[in-house]
Amino acid sequence: MQIGLDFNLVDLAEDLVAGVDEVGRGPLCGAVVTAAVILDPARPIAGLNDSKKLTEARREKLYDEICEKALSWCIARAEVEEIDELNILHATMLAMQRAVEGLSITPKLAMIDGNRCPKLAMPAEAVVKGDSKVPAIAAASILAKVSRDREMAAFELIYPGYGIGGHKGYPTPVHLEALERLGPTPIHRRSFGPVRRAWEAREATEI
Repeated sequence: MQIGLDFNLVDLAEDLVAGVDEVGRGPLCGAVVTAAVILDPARPIAGLNDSKKLTEARREKLYDEICEKALSWCIARAEVEEIDELNILHATMLAMQRAVEGLSITPKLAMIDGNRCPKLAMPAEAVVKGDSKVPAIAAASILAKVSRDREMAAFELIYPGYGIGGHKGYPTPVHLEALERLGPTPIHRRSFGPVRRAWEAREATEI
């Protein structure tokens, strides 16, 4: 878990709203990564938007600016083992809880991208397509995506041949072909259909 802190502004907590978003529900491998961000109204950040609508270079630049200017931010996650045990929805809710709980300032309200909210200690509001409507949610989407993309690039070096650095774990034709040819890695989600079938095929050949 990574946390950004600003202890001088804790007394402003009762007026603050946290934006929360996730990245990585759909991929076949890797953790689901979430972020919570409380923006500073006195230090606006231009160009915040749904991370998927931004170029990689723009996301990287905004990532640094958000970490510098936000009143508080936290990046959290749920691991592959938790996804397989809980299912991806509940693992995502758990990761969102961790992100909000990791903030150095307790927000008055948490605004969650999507149509449902995790259980939190403060009121929460779900906002469909919130990453294109609410700046704090957009900021959270950027932190989560950049963090997860960096991790996928590192996994490309550890598990070559799958193209993970390119498709980020999503079930592209390249990924599915590699999964069938090479078999699953320890970072693949066994509860997901294509991965489960690849495990079963490998086990059948080992009998």
